[in-house]
Amino acid sequence: MLAGQQRLQRPCRAHRAAVARPSAFKRIRLPCRASSERFPAQVCIVLGTQWGDEGKGKLVDILAQQYDVIARAQGGANAGHTIYDDNGTKYALHLLPSGVLNKNAMNVIGNGVVVHVPGLFEEIAEMQEKGVQIDGRLLLSDRAHLLFDLHKEVDGMREAELAGNKIGTTKRGIGPAYASKATRNGLRVADLAQPNSFKAKLAALVNDAQKRFPDIPYDMDAELAAYEKYAERLRPFITDTVDYLHDAHEQGKRILIEGANATMLDVDHGTYPFVTSSNPSIGGIVTGLGMAPTKFEAIIGVAKAYTTRVGAGPYPTEIHGDLGEKVREVGREYGTTTGRPRRVGWLDVVALRYVCKINGFTHLNLTKLDVLSDLPEIQVGVGYKVNGKTLSSSMPASIEDLEAAEVVYETLPGWTEDISGVRAWADLPKAAQAYVQRVEDLVGVPVRWIGVGPGRDAIVIKN
Repeated sequence: MLAGQQRLQRPCRAHRAAVARPSAFKRIRLPCRASSERFPAQVCIVLGTQWGDEGKGKLVDILAQQYDVIARAQGGANAGHTIYDDNGTKYALHLLPSGVLNKNAMNVIGNGVVVHVPGLFEEIAEMQEKGVQIDGRLLLSDRAHLLFDLHKEVDGMREAELAGNKIGTTKRGIGPAYASKATRNGLRVADLAQPNSFKAKLAALVNDAQKRFPDIPYDMDAELAAYEKYAERLRPFITDTVDYLHDAHEQGKRILIEGANATMLDVDHGTYPFVTSSNPSIGGIVTGLGMAPTKFEAIIGVAKAYTTRVGAGPYPTEIHGDLGEKVREVGREYGTTTGRPRRVGWLDVVALRYVCKINGFTHLNLTKLDVLSDLPEIQVGVGYKVNGKTLSSSMPASIEDLEAAEVVYETLPGWTEDISGVRAWADLPKAAQAYVQRVEDLVGVPVRWIGVGPGRDAIVIKN
């Protein structure tokens, strides 16, 4: 055992096997070389394991070159995915799936996504300015809910009311849009084809919002005129995506599903109320696309080698002071969507074990390992002490308990080498290999991909 480590009981072999190879999914053999070889799963899901910003977009972009369909199931423009092409050109995506750089792939926005139509058109225009054509390669669910500027206004007003107890929302209207969906007064993409009922439904939505916020600025006539034009532009994209995905699967097409946000922000399983308003866990994939879980062959969890969080909420392994600032600057930890500086912390294995239980990951992608280079030692949170009890894989539901939790750390040796140019597992420093292996052992799920830089090729495959 390394100096500074504190021993905790590891998950038993049976538990580790159950997490790594859930019985509901097919067992598959992995290719033994890098991303140029085809990943074998017909249906593959990529999910965030922490509080978002783990680097899901990069892995999706790499895998997307091997898939026929790339789909998003939940969230909205609050999700910021950054990808790079082979020339190093940066693309910041919010609503579009990360498969847009694969010219042969169809991109699907599923029924679980809330769609701000003008924002979607802006994003399409930005991609086209960079030479990426979207026409004919995007499908939008007719059951997806519309997110209006009204929802954004409500979001900002609700956040202002909270004063010192703010959630830290992106103010993109996501929560109010999902609230409209839950209270059954939301409008869906299919409503765009029914102009008369669309007007009546929008009037009811505005009336409901103005009862709560009488001073809300909103020009419904201007909105109706805008959406009349949007409806015409959207028509070629709109379809029954449930039917499309099922047909694609039956035809043997390969489907890659991209989660937005992350499980620790899940409205049911995350650090409630400091969460998003959807389910960025495996359950949200099922409902947000209308696909049965028996079709899922691989579920990949993406985790940073450390952790970050944007906005308020409990964060047991947070790093403060100069070290926290150093990690933030080296990792360029500023939000893709908001530009806000992210909070940074050590890897939280308690949270990671917890989300592995929820999602049944078959593989992990450990990202941004290069950011930890040049640290003399690296800490890993392996347990919480809460009310006299040590927890190693159970997450406290109470925010008060999480905020009061004392973290049990293991201390691992760091490395001084620059690993950003490494492309083979054997070429990583021994201390970096030991860190990855220790994470794998603690969590019980195999680490398959290791990110060592922002570029598409900056990835190591662990056989």
